[in-house]
Amino acid sequence: MITKKDYWIGAVVGFFTGLLALVMAFYLEISFPYKEAAFLVGVPVFFAFGVWLGGFLGRYYPFFEQFGKYVTAGFLSTLIDFTTLNVVSNLTGITAGIVVGWVNMPGFIIAVFNGYLWNKLWVFTTLKASPAAGGTASLAARASNGLFSDFPKFLAITVGGLILNTVSIIIITTYIPAPAYFTPGRWLNLAKVLASILVIIWNFTGFKFIVFRKYAAK
Repeated sequence: MITKKDYWIGAVVGFFTGLLALVMAFYLEISFPYKEAAFLVGVPVFFAFGVWLGGFLGRYYPFFEQFGKYVTAGFLSTLIDFTTLNVVSNLTGITAGIVVGWVNMPGFIIAVFNGYLWNKLWVFTTLKASPAAGGTASLAARASNGLFSDFPKFLAITVGGLILNTVSIIIITTYIPAPAYFTPGRWLNLAKVLASILVIIWNFTGFKFIVFRKYAAK
């Protein structure tokens, strides 16, 4: 069940996502009016709304309750991944070729740990606490079971996602010509977007039905 606390969590996640998006906009030389307000105010509001929408749709299709939170947390992990990719790419000058796989990995690895904690402690949560406890009992129960007890399975699914992510980026940036109006950096980021869509589907399926099944089961 979605609570007010979930809306606030969604807004906080949105703030940090928007902050990283500002960094991305700097590297990609993207500018538009009220950019800072859009990222630092608009994104948090939009994320809180997304959590609410997931809860609303979850009344009819329970899948959406978890998926709404998963996408919210996933955006933060994605922006961590994207921002790190752009920082490393900018420092090394690498934007294509097989070696771009190594440039892609640091951000992906950092995002893995971020994603694991959010998914275990917030997204896939069905251990119920009293309303007054605000879900604290659920978090305590998971901590008592070992914060990283599910990490081996999570890592296995994520490594599969990493392979899918990296291979997709290599194929797109190396074997598919970029349109004339795309800079190498922007083509790299578009490749990352397309690869990330595949990984979102792969990861959610694996996390829900394999890694966090004992929490996610209805």
